[in-house]
Amino acid sequence: MTWEKPDPGLIHLLEEALVNFDCEMRKMFGCPAWFAPNGQMFSGVFQSVIFARLSEEDRERIAAEFTDAGPFEPMQGRPMREYMILPESELEEPGFLAEWLGRAHRFAASLPAKKGR
Repeated sequence: MTWEKPDPGLIHLLEEALVNFDCEMRKMFGCPAWFAPNGQMFSGVFQSVIFARLSEEDRERIAAEFTDAGPFEPMQGRPMREYMILPESELEEPGFLAEWLGRAHRFAASLPAKKGR
């Protein structure tokens, strides 16, 4: 699998959707990722997908509703627990990103704070 730079259009789409969220953007492996105030990552862009960290209930729901949603697997055979790829078919739908990013942000914010370095 060859590595691709993150899609600038998706980065812009995510930046716009997160403008009113209490979060911070940091680079993870050269890709933009967003973190809740407690230091937990909740979303980002990897190559040509937007991923989100979701509760088990929300992961099951999004997988059942959208055939193009699925586990986030940045390295083949190594899915990231709790993370899902958001369905490309819905990214431009009004309110879709706000709803699912809100769910991801609330879930990440409910987790214990990351310890500083």
